[in-house]
Amino acid sequence: MAKDSDNKNYKVIAENRRARFDYAIEEDIEVGIVLQGSEVKSLRENASNIAESYAAVEEGELWLVNSYIAPYAQAKTWGHEERRRRKLLASRRELSKMWNATQRQGMTLVPLVMYFNHKGLVKLKIGIAKGKKVADKRETSAKRDWDRQKSRLLKQQG
Repeated sequence: MAKDSDNKNYKVIAENRRARFDYAIEEDIEVGIVLQGSEVKSLRENASNIAESYAAVEEGELWLVNSYIAPYAQAKTWGHEERRRRKLLASRRELSKMWNATQRQGMTLVPLVMYFNHKGLVKLKIGIAKGKKVADKRETSAKRDWDRQKSRLLKQQG
């Protein structure tokens, strides 16, 4: 990830921060996304949200459902629908892996981050995840608090 951020074209558009708290991410996969022109213009202005969206494999295709891309003001005549289903581009092998995970193993496909890659193309990182129980969430937050407290103590001593 560090080498991506060194590039001037790399830019995070939207991030689902809650995903790592609510889900245990087993694996993450980078996929492309099919967009209209006004959607890309809107994404350049950071006007999107993937927090309450999810991905689904339907009839051999991968779709991003319920993601929000704000309307682009200058595209009045040929604008886009804000919450339309957007097709995601993945290889057949990745697609079959995601289908197996969701249908057979009961996993969920959660969008983690949407970004412009080093070539200036919009990419989406999807996590194959399993939902956490309340006790697991409590354990995660307790561990995070302890790490924070530990780093404070080390700073005071050093």
